[in-house]
Amino acid sequence: MCRNIHQLFNFEPPANEHEVRGAALQYVRKVSGFTKPSRANEEAFDRAVDEVSAATQRLLDALVTTAAPKDREVEADRARARAAKRYAAV
Repeated sequence: MCRNIHQLFNFEPPANEHEVRGAALQYVRKVSGFTKPSRANEEAFDRAVDEVSAATQRLLDALVTTAAPKDREVEADRARARAAKRYAAV
């Protein structure tokens, strides 16, 4: 999975439209190989982002869990700690 795409399910507050679209954009960039598409590909690229975003939102809306929602700040702190350990100067 692309490192820039983060888990969106089971957080409090739930993922917002901006986060879902950001994940969709990262996915389409990864799959297409374009960071910014040419004018010739811009319409297809934008349509793909819209479609992936809609599918992602439908998925998130349909998923269920009995686990308690995660705290975004706690998860972010854990990710920073893992990154600091992983990329620590040796």
